[in-house]
Amino acid sequence: MEMAVNILLLLVGFVLLIKGADFFVDGSSSVAKLLGVPAVVIGLTVVAMGTSAPEAAVSITAGISGSNEIAISNVVGSNIFNMLVVVGVCAAIKPFEMDRDIMKRDFPVNLAASAVLLIMILIGRKLDRIDSVIILVLMAAYLVWVVGAALKNRETTGEDVKKMSPLLSIVCIVGGLAAIIFGGNLVVENAKSIAYELGWSETFIGLTIIAIGTSLPELVTSIVAARKGESGLALGNVVGSNIFNIMFILGLSGTLAPIAVDAAGIINCIILFVMTLVMLIWCALSKKLNRVSGIIWVLGYVAYTAYLLYAV
Repeated sequence: MEMAVNILLLLVGFVLLIKGADFFVDGSSSVAKLLGVPAVVIGLTVVAMGTSAPEAAVSITAGISGSNEIAISNVVGSNIFNMLVVVGVCAAIKPFEMDRDIMKRDFPVNLAASAVLLIMILIGRKLDRIDSVIILVLMAAYLVWVVGAALKNRETTGEDVKKMSPLLSIVCIVGGLAAIIFGGNLVVENAKSIAYELGWSETFIGLTIIAIGTSLPELVTSIVAARKGESGLALGNVVGSNIFNIMFILGLSGTLAPIAVDAAGIINCIILFVMTLVMLIWCALSKKLNRVSGIIWVLGYVAYTAYLLYAV
């Protein structure tokens, strides 16, 4: 009975995280629009951060409560799920060609972020406040670079922003943040209870159930885009989300509360780096992702999950 209640509350937490992020993005984007901020800047900052809000809420909550395994495994697991499943499913639905800007600028940054995270963890076995501040500074530099490039080409880049009244915008922001915070607490606490009941580690729960749950916005958005014949957006969404997950979420989480990393966490960070490198090389050589590639990537995630079950 207690297990059923924990699962129900976990699902409620996921719903609050996802819907809270939606309301927060709509409210924040509307305020930015009312203040005259260009739509492209809103899309690359407010919207991008908003879609990573579920991962942020879970990792920050877990870090502050001392659940370091969940704090870092949620980000690592989400990034692996995004690369293998989100992009893989979209390629299986409709093949797409590589975007040159993503391959030349964003994907290498994604690889570099994974490498920086791995090096910091290997050196100190933790992500302390100094490391985290460095990551946040690098995140800020990346945002300045991307926004600057987007403003130069704003005729080809934009974000459809819904404009609301100032009062409604504030209500959406406050309500969205409340849902995100409350949902994050529900997810962390009930995930820990489920892990304890099943004899699983917090690392395993963070890498699988929580990672998949917090990555649902990216998956749904990318599948909708693929069905409309815009599968190429999936790669951009995934790469951008993965960069934010490492540089913004872990940077902010580690600044608030240093994150210790155990041996399992180090191994999974190595796996993330290797997978990111393989993906970059694969995409650079393929020029186009076909259905076979997509299926292989999804099967790769199945194999990774099997490895996690074995490691438990």
